[in-house]
Amino acid sequence: MSKGKGQAVPRLLKSSRKIFIRDWQLMLLCLLPVAYFIIFHYVPMYGVQIAFKDFRAVDGIWGSPWVGFKHFKRFFASSQFVPLIKNTLGLSFMQLLIGFPIPVLLAIMLNQAKNMKFRKFVQSVVYCPHFISIVVLTSMLYIFLSPRNGIINSVLGVFGIDPIFFLGEAKYFKLTFVISGVWQNAGWSAIIYIAALAGISPDLYEAAAVDGANKWQRIWHIDIPGILPTMVMMFILEVGKVMNLGFQKAYLMQNAQNLASSEIISTYIYKVGLINAQYSYSAAINLFNNIVNIILLVSCNYLAKKVTKNSLW
Repeated sequence: MSKGKGQAVPRLLKSSRKIFIRDWQLMLLCLLPVAYFIIFHYVPMYGVQIAFKDFRAVDGIWGSPWVGFKHFKRFFASSQFVPLIKNTLGLSFMQLLIGFPIPVLLAIMLNQAKNMKFRKFVQSVVYCPHFISIVVLTSMLYIFLSPRNGIINSVLGVFGIDPIFFLGEAKYFKLTFVISGVWQNAGWSAIIYIAALAGISPDLYEAAAVDGANKWQRIWHIDIPGILPTMVMMFILEVGKVMNLGFQKAYLMQNAQNLASSEIISTYIYKVGLINAQYSYSAAINLFNNIVNIILLVSCNYLAKKVTKNSLW
């Protein structure tokens, strides 16, 4: 038995060597992205230890004194902890609830469109907002939602509704953030579902038509089951990003009037870490944030595997 195990290792090495020699072009092609992830994603993890230290630049990471969970305790005990978690989770789940189904529905509707010219035109229109930068998008929101001459308030005025300063009132911030995000990203997110629908065998549609199934029945019994594995995987990935909302957009939309709803963990980390130079404290908050994301990702993957038999791993 041990002899067999001893011979298996050389065989494995020999087989791996043959694969590398045969597919060296592919290996070379993979070298740059692998190097990117190692250099910019894994090597910086060395600095995570400052979350457990009182980091001082003059002492360096190794020379700074070890303080254990001091910064974590400070964050959990601070008056900002509950509002930050509430705003981050509230905004994330609202974005998940509204933003996740819309690309699926858009893909199904485009898949049902018979006129190819119309379909391509709609696809181009809904894809375009994805390429607008966050800075430009935020500027557009300030213009469109202006209480003085914004187009939205002008329309509301026609119905006798008083102007609303959407970006100046905390209660409207979450809805504005989510709706603008859906408008910008729904078309782009629908691409993967359109590709999944294209992979469904036409024979299924023909058999359903022969059996007398109408359009809604074909969608329910063919389209949705056909893209369900893709939907599950995308949902798991979205849940894994619940605590990592887009910093740029939230920070640019943020002002003194809507701070009660717009202050999320990523903007708070920026302020205490880079503006106030509390590096260890901000590193501890960010580490906590990532741990919560990992727990949510693993838990959602486990539940999806149990319920739907589809998962990332």
